Amino acid sequence: MPRRIEPEPNAAKIGARLRELRLERNLSLADLADLSQLSKGHLSSVEHGLAAITVQTIARLATGLNVPAMYILVSPTDSDLDQVAELLRKLPQPELVKLRRELTKSAKEAAKVAAKASRVR
Repeated sequence: MPRRIEPEPNAAKIGARLRELRLERNLSLADLADLSQLSKGHLSSVEHGLAAITVQTIARLATGLNVPAMYILVSPTDSDLDQVAELLRKLPQPELVKLRRELTKSAKEAAKVAAKASRVR
């Protein structure tokens, strides 16, 4: 696939997110390229929104950044769900475990209420 001349909007958004995560970890382009088993040139094109990327590339980048792939794809300015994902990313592991338990409990309670409401109809 030929390299784009102009960034594609969604690719540029993912590229900016990728750059943000890379810089947050004080990684150079070369460092992340090595950790992700990608070429530095390709990684640069990805960050500038000039290269289309595959699921495999996203998985490699996630491995290199030591994050779930989801964190590369979320854009905290886009939606409430993306903002929540960003907050989750920043929580320490013990807090994340506590929150998961609470959310599981809340989801079960909400499902019970919804089931009860559907029986009433």
